[in-house]
Amino acid sequence: MDIPNMGVPAKLAARMSMAEQHEYLRSKLSRRTLLRSGAVTVGAIAVGGALGSGAASAAPAGSTADTVTGSLVAPVGRHLQFGAEADTQMRVSWQVPAPVKKPFLRFGRHPWDLSHKIEAEVRALHTPALTDGGTPVDQYYLHVELNWLQPGTTYYYGVGHEGFDPAAQQAISTLQTFTTAPSRGGRHNRPFEPFTFTAFGDQGVSAHAAGNDNVILAQKPVFHLHAGDICYADPMGQGLDSDKVAFNALTWDAFLAQTETVAAKIPWMVSYGNHDMEAWYSHNGYGGDDARFTLPTNGPDPRTAPGVYSFTYGNVGVISLDANDVSYEIPVNFGYTNGRQTAWLERRLRELRADEAIDFVVVFFHHCAFSTTHQHASEGGVREAWVPLFEKYRVDLVINGHNHVYERTDAILGNKVNKAVPSGATVDPAKDGVVYVTAGAAGRSLYSFDAPDTYEGHENHQDEVVTYHFDKGATKVVETVEWSRVRYTGYSFIKVDVTPAHRGATTTMKVTALAENGARIDHYSIARRAGRSERGH
Repeated sequence: MDIPNMGVPAKLAARMSMAEQHEYLRSKLSRRTLLRSGAVTVGAIAVGGALGSGAASAAPAGSTADTVTGSLVAPVGRHLQFGAEADTQMRVSWQVPAPVKKPFLRFGRHPWDLSHKIEAEVRALHTPALTDGGTPVDQYYLHVELNWLQPGTTYYYGVGHEGFDPAAQQAISTLQTFTTAPSRGGRHNRPFEPFTFTAFGDQGVSAHAAGNDNVILAQKPVFHLHAGDICYADPMGQGLDSDKVAFNALTWDAFLAQTETVAAKIPWMVSYGNHDMEAWYSHNGYGGDDARFTLPTNGPDPRTAPGVYSFTYGNVGVISLDANDVSYEIPVNFGYTNGRQTAWLERRLRELRADEAIDFVVVFFHHCAFSTTHQHASEGGVREAWVPLFEKYRVDLVINGHNHVYERTDAILGNKVNKAVPSGATVDPAKDGVVYVTAGAAGRSLYSFDAPDTYEGHENHQDEVVTYHFDKGATKVVETVEWSRVRYTGYSFIKVDVTPAHRGATTTMKVTALAENGARIDHYSIARRAGRSERGH
């Protein structure tokens, strides 16, 4: 997508920032749409409990006043998110198709003992008719923040409201489970237990997207990373006048229903891509996302940069970034954090490298630092702002989306290959450099390479690949690169198997790329000495 357009004329949108598009839509629709519908954009009613949180505010029109009989409404779209402290915090989110009274969550250690009952926060989202002939949409998202949980513990939970109790016999089949991360202090006694996590970007709603979800569930991951372009409610691809496909808020309903099979059991940690900037809801484009997800709030400013945060699981530190802030290709949000995100990134990398309980650092975000596709290739803004920090602190794995393919680099330092990493090899980031993975083939239509595919069992390595990167002004700069090691044009995702070790021994992360049918197309390992605090240079 070149221009995140939600009813803004394409030629005008091309010259406008996300904040300017937001103001344009608000002023344009305030007389035509809002007066007709009596709408309020995003509102929240927060009702606290012993473990819940949220600040109360006025209800948007129709959000809870005109409720329907609760027994006729079933919760849908359950999705989990860790809090900043993954060993003691879990966020449970879901949706109802109509306003309900007194929504709540029950949870406990056993399915027959759901004695903890927490009232939910309601975030009602109104989308007016953004185009002529369109229809307004009202959506109701519910959230509960659970704190002070026991580390490494599985809990049963169910969500409901007045008239629908998940503990009742007729609804008990709706119960789900979640498991908190192991205790942060566990390493002092013995290594963390091995675990697996998965990742991809650019999913949307499709048979291929659902297929990837099914294969992911079979890997039994403890969390999943979604590197932006989540559902494509804004599908505008070229930003041309001929693109008549309107923003469709209901795509989110289909996406959350599709993803529930995995996300109701496994924390679904998202970062935001260019398709996730929805201009109607807020100046930064993330107002709608804020209504749908409850992400950790330990980033530089969760109010203005909600997709920027970090969490730790076992011996792995994870950082989510918002590459819209540094993108030269799609600059509608360029510089919106005024450098705060990059400054926070360096502080967080320094903290993680100083933490002897953390061996590996994983960073995920949308726009690719290094890719050779015909469609988007590489983002020069990321290379300029963040790659020097990844190299300074020897980040172990960088995961991107944006390009709808699988591609993996060799180990890179200074934009050049420092060590070749064929499939099956092992790298030590402290001396070898950083490996970048593009995992953007989660479900949307696939992109292409100008060089041939080369992957496990079908090697066709090219010493040099002619490609380009985006520079300021969205200009393409042609370059010839040697770092493109694996290329696969097919639906896929990655799984990462982490094997912790005693202090001083070798701990590993095995990165495997799997096609949507479960076939392996690439694998390599990352090795470090456990408990060693270092920058790597």
